[in-house]
Amino acid sequence: MSSETSIEKVRLKADATSGLQPWQFFVLAALGCATAVTFIARGQGATAIVLLSVLIATAALIGMAALRALQPLVSPDDDRTVMIGERTRAALEREKMLALRSIKELEFDRAMGRLSDADWQEMSSRLRVRAARLMRQLDAGTGYREQIEKDLGKRLGGQTAAPAKSAADRACAACATINDHDARFCKSCGAKL
Repeated sequence: MSSETSIEKVRLKADATSGLQPWQFFVLAALGCATAVTFIARGQGATAIVLLSVLIATAALIGMAALRALQPLVSPDDDRTVMIGERTRAALEREKMLALRSIKELEFDRAMGRLSDADWQEMSSRLRVRAARLMRQLDAGTGYREQIEKDLGKRLGGQTAAPAKSAADRACAACATINDHDARFCKSCGAKL
């Protein structure tokens, strides 16, 4: 990662936290109300002040919980769940992992003599086809670069991110290794690009 990218991340994080967050409003309101209650109920005893302060704190917690429950409904942010076809990426990854684990267990059972070669061949071929299909589905859904650049452009205020250089621009002249578009030195031989 280049230093320019890391500086932009810090700037974005600082811009996002510069204003008053909604939950901070509830905390400040609760502190203000508790202070007002303390001055108003000064002569009524400590029990009344404590009970009113607890009531104010409870109201603030309920307000924060309501905000947390309702904020996704009115928030302009998109749902960030990655869908491939009609399933989530996490579900496909889990199914792929289970298929690969099943293949490994089948090979172990065959090596231990618990499974005949014919049964192993049939079950193994089915599982391998299933794992290959899942891997193809996962690989087909990896076009994230355009989405990331679009989101970054939206966060930067309508500016578009710099387009990636072509593969010829990223190839090292000394060893012909393809490098990242923001690399200044070759990752294989260390020559300056």
